[in-house]
Amino acid sequence: MTSQGNRSPDVQLERDVCKLVHRFAQRLDVHVRRVAESLGITATQVVALRELTEPITARELANRMVCEPSNVTFVLDRLERQGLLRREPHPSDRRAKRIVLTPEGLRYRDEVLQRLSEHSPLTSLTDFQQDALRNLLRTLVAEH
Repeated sequence: MTSQGNRSPDVQLERDVCKLVHRFAQRLDVHVRRVAESLGITATQVVALRELTEPITARELANRMVCEPSNVTFVLDRLERQGLLRREPHPSDRRAKRIVLTPEGLRYRDEVLQRLSEHSPLTSLTDFQQDALRNLLRTLVAEH
């Protein structure tokens, strides 16, 4: 008998779960795009602003957004031109720059977060269900 964490998944169950996760991801993507459209920015800018919770490097932001650093540079350039962020020297790495939201960027990020929470696909779940889903997803994405 194998432990629950090492058992082989049922093929039909895995197929169903993958299909449902994909459909949920599509719903989240549509939601992010609607928020972006309402704010007059791109969906990628919404994701970047959501992830900029502290001063970080472009490489760290790319990791959080699960994309290439070169793609993040384009997004950051647009946000910088809009006055929402600035690039500052990194305190311990002379080769890197930290991305820091301006006061206007912080206000804009708060608006992004507010709009993302409104009509989110997660609002149909109870607090208990949302917490359980978060814990399950953390388990699934944890690095082994």
